[in-house]
Amino acid sequence: MAFGDQPAYLRVAGDLRQKIVAGELPPHTRLPSQARIREQYGVSDTVALEARKVLMAEGLVEGRSGSGTYVREQPVPRSVVRTGYRAIGESSPFRQEQADDRVKGTWESRSEQTVADAAVARRLHITAGDRVMRTDYLFRSGGEPAMLSISWEPLAVTGRTPVMLPEEGPLAGRGVVERMAAIDLIVDNVTEEVGARPGLAEETLALGGVPGHCVLVVSRTYFAGGCPVETADVIMLAERFRVAYHLPVK
Repeated sequence: MAFGDQPAYLRVAGDLRQKIVAGELPPHTRLPSQARIREQYGVSDTVALEARKVLMAEGLVEGRSGSGTYVREQPVPRSVVRTGYRAIGESSPFRQEQADDRVKGTWESRSEQTVADAAVARRLHITAGDRVMRTDYLFRSGGEPAMLSISWEPLAVTGRTPVMLPEEGPLAGRGVVERMAAIDLIVDNVTEEVGARPGLAEETLALGGVPGHCVLVVSRTYFAGGCPVETADVIMLAERFRVAYHLPVK
């Protein structure tokens, strides 16, 4: 579709987007009112409203109750480095980073026994309805929410063992590789899939994002002898993070 053939609301949104990107409308600047857009571009109120909706959906502007619509400050994306599973004794990259006094990061977790739905059961090679230990994490960096993680472990593997609760007991927080080694399971493979989807309302709220914006989801599964022993989803705001893989050449 040629530019001139675009619907009027997309042409208006495109021009305003260009001004935002170029800095003509810097962060925290109030977007021209609907009446002003109508006058400036010679369009109807409906077109002006739809153009503002486009910019809001793209995360370029945000509405402030009783005040108007303002240009959002765009975050500088950070890299989340993925290097495969870690050896015994190594913590996760996020936890290593947060152990640095200069970063001042924290995390919180909650574990509960539940049943596997069809999707989790498929990833763990178990039957839907089988018991699993679910652990929810919220990671913060400098006090700000950074990422969420939800992990599931089959209780047929970890139940009634010292590592049944990932964040409690003698190996609390030591990671899947070391915890499984403690019950004579050697993790020898890990798979990851990266995808993007609209964030659920509770996810974007927890991460300090805008409802409806995209999240990156890293779906990871650890295997021991071909048997899945843990699967997890790591969730982060797409506008704030990039997933970087460092893979060895063999």
